[in-house]
Amino acid sequence: MSFMEKNWMEAMQQKNQLTEVLKTNQYTEKFGLVLTEQDAQLLVSERSAALKMQRRVEFGQGILPKIIFEFCDSAYIDQSHYTEILTRLQNIFYLYKNEMMDEITDDELLHFMKEQFETICYGDLEYLEGTCLMNFATAIRAGYEGFKDSDGYREYSQFDEVKRWDYDLYLETLMELFG
Repeated sequence: MSFMEKNWMEAMQQKNQLTEVLKTNQYTEKFGLVLTEQDAQLLVSERSAALKMQRRVEFGQGILPKIIFEFCDSAYIDQSHYTEILTRLQNIFYLYKNEMMDEITDDELLHFMKEQFETICYGDLEYLEGTCLMNFATAIRAGYEGFKDSDGYREYSQFDEVKRWDYDLYLETLMELFG
């Protein structure tokens, strides 16, 4: 394939991806989230960079529309940070597809990411990337397959190293303090 053919094909693919990303606005605007054409172009170009960095190949519309649909109703995403968060989520997604050696489907990984983003991480992308996903990836590389039955939901508690607040722990602490 010649250089011109490769560039033409890449340009067509990016144009199609741009169109697909902009179509998501029809759904996300009800959550107060809308991408401009400039935002969408940035996301598509960041996708290319992330794929190159992670040495991945992706066909079709790519993962970005799925990320948008999965996260658009998040309590932790607003219009002022929407593009930045999507860029980061896209990068995290590709990184952890590699870290999990493609043992997990796109949907399973997205469900896991969203659930942790909303519950354990409270919107903190650093914690999502550096703790939750790292622990989960380690388990998957070690042979864990429980996520296949749950579609990626309700998995993290098995790998969480931090004891979370709950009612029983609260009562136990009160008894120790005032017992």
